[in-house]
Amino acid sequence: MDLRYPYGFDSTGNTARTSRLAHIRQMIEQILLTAPGERVNRPTFGSGASRLVFEPNSAMMLATQNQLIQGALQQWLLDVVRVESVSVQGDDSTVSITVQYTVLETDQTQTEQFQVGEGAV
Repeated sequence: MDLRYPYGFDSTGNTARTSRLAHIRQMIEQILLTAPGERVNRPTFGSGASRLVFEPNSAMMLATQNQLIQGALQQWLLDVVRVESVSVQGDDSTVSITVQYTVLETDQTQTEQFQVGEGAV
């Protein structure tokens, strides 16, 4: 069952559900925006991408974060997706993260973009 994140209820009062692809996107977003150590029972969960907006905008920092994000996605979603590529771009107070992955269940390739920071939509 694919539950909506954040958890909520639909118009009938039942637990809100979502499509499989939307659920996978929401799981990726959770990993990107959760900082390691933030979850008590899973201290290694997350990538800490939300911290990027406070870091100096350098090629080395973006490359390092790219590897950390790809590692976190592979660790936590190993049985759901195969991560093809991760691209991290910094622009002033906004960081743009593009994740290309293949859904293992359907062998369908998806590309999702996430923005973190002041200019995020």
